[in-house]
Amino acid sequence: MSGKTIRLTTAQAIIRWLNAQFIETDEGRMRVCGGGFGIFGHGNVTCLGEALYDHRDTLPLYRGQNEQAMGFAAAAYAKYHLRRRFMFCTASAGPGTANLLTSASLAHANRLPMLMLCGDTFLTRLPDPVLQQLEHFGNPALGLNDAFKAVTRYWDRITHPAQIIQSLPAALATMLDPADCGPAFVGLPQDVQGWDYEYPEEFFAERTHRIRRQSPDPHEVTTAATLLTSAKRPVIIAGGGVQYSRAVTELTAFADAHNIPVIETIAGRANMIATHPLNIGPVGVTGSDSANAVAEKADVVLTVGSRLQDFTTGSWTAFAKDARLISLNVGRHDAGKHMSLPVVGDAKLGLKALGEAMKSYTAPKSWTEFAQNARKEWDAYVAHNTRPGNRPNSYAQAIGVVNDLCEPRDRVVAAAGGLPAEVTANWRTLDIGTVDVEFGFSCMGYEIAGGWGARIAQSEVEPLSDTIVFVGDGSYLLMNSDIYSSVLTQKKLIILVLDNGGFAVINKLQNNTGNESFNNLFTDAPTIPAPFAVDFAAHATAMGAHAEHVANPAELAEAFKRAKAADKTSVIIMNVDAYEGWTTEGHTWWEVGTPHVSEHEKVRAAHAEVESARARQRKGV
Repeated sequence: MSGKTIRLTTAQAIIRWLNAQFIETDEGRMRVCGGGFGIFGHGNVTCLGEALYDHRDTLPLYRGQNEQAMGFAAAAYAKYHLRRRFMFCTASAGPGTANLLTSASLAHANRLPMLMLCGDTFLTRLPDPVLQQLEHFGNPALGLNDAFKAVTRYWDRITHPAQIIQSLPAALATMLDPADCGPAFVGLPQDVQGWDYEYPEEFFAERTHRIRRQSPDPHEVTTAATLLTSAKRPVIIAGGGVQYSRAVTELTAFADAHNIPVIETIAGRANMIATHPLNIGPVGVTGSDSANAVAEKADVVLTVGSRLQDFTTGSWTAFAKDARLISLNVGRHDAGKHMSLPVVGDAKLGLKALGEAMKSYTAPKSWTEFAQNARKEWDAYVAHNTRPGNRPNSYAQAIGVVNDLCEPRDRVVAAAGGLPAEVTANWRTLDIGTVDVEFGFSCMGYEIAGGWGARIAQSEVEPLSDTIVFVGDGSYLLMNSDIYSSVLTQKKLIILVLDNGGFAVINKLQNNTGNESFNNLFTDAPTIPAPFAVDFAAHATAMGAHAEHVANPAELAEAFKRAKAADKTSVIIMNVDAYEGWTTEGHTWWEVGTPHVSEHEKVRAAHAEVESARARQRKGV
């Protein structure tokens, strides 16, 4: 190694180091950091801003409108790139950084890389208390940034310029680790950002990273293969980890070779195209009758790359109590869940090893035919459910219209509320990896911001495809400013705003548990004496988008064609029914807390009904 050094500020060194990190992907060698999202304030503009200016051509900085939305965009960017690239977010000390807490939680829950470079109070404490500082009288070292310890995989506060020589590689290693992937937080005190240090030049040499693939233990593979080859009714649950491992080809080959039905989690939607004969549909609370019928009868369940969230497992009622679980997962924590037989390792390598160990085994033909017949019945239901005119305007009808008109590589983005369930159940996958339904953290506000981040990533690889956002009126009102961001940055989105007059899916849950509609729909909020309709088209137009309101699915189809042909963001608004528009089939039981005692007979009856299903719940850890 050379003994040469270069004198830089802490901030300059951080950005220069980031600029020198590359990754080898299927698309070739590129910077592992695609750039960043930033809102400047007194905690990051003078030092970090100065450093970023000198690298603005290679690390583009997108100006955000809201720090939380910046984090959502960064998460969606990383998801598009299958965790092989990430964006940083920079925010000022105080409320700017605090706004990132929700998006850090989303990235943590979804195991997505995101780097946060955030301002902090002065290390010397000489000017304390400073603007926006939270004082803790018994612990002067405790501050707002410590809150991120709960929602990050890596956390550090830089108290000396030399520390980044250790901290930055550790943060990057965490973000690129398949088993421990998640957000990294680096707190930057305002004085330390500007302090200088003689850094070794070697620290800034270009380095190319590759994602580690962990081979599974041969004994675990043999044990799992023995159990699978004894199965009379096996099923594969394909999770999001299949795509992150780039194991879609191996999953399909494994299923084909052994004639095993495949069902998908929400994160695993688009592991298989809809027409593949072994794709039996989405499983769980927001799933399909076909997948849930298979899950209920299966004697051996092989999960691949799933964390087995309650919406997948139906709060552990989706499977027979005596069914055996095998979990192939690169994360030890996930592989051992609920008394699963673990196979800890990379999905691509694990599926290949399992396939070799299982030799010529195939599932009984009668079992596979049962699954395929169930899928045909589900497809018929979806065709009816999405057909315009079958009932008042609905989410499903809008989904059907878009599904029929979009191109195979168009990317669909949805998040919290009723739309994740409706998209999961009704969307017919046209191509691999084209569906982003954020339900790991189920976070309202992700949709438009996440669409913007996805569009930035998509434009780097497949610029001719569109990014399509499904959003309800509730999430739109919560966070919509990245319509403006998409217009300013010329990252075109097609946004479908489906207005049902409030938080209709929670109103549905309220009604389904025996409660009266209360404070979810605008018409049922006692503090709103005279609700009126928001003019979403006028609002979106004011942010520079094309916008129009349509009356029905037929008009939606024509508007969507216009949006496809347009050269900038389009927003299409359609009113949907809050009560009659829901997909009613395909749901497993879901455990929610209900009152054990109530003066209302309907609430007591609903509680009894909820509890009656608990007998099917598997016990485990």
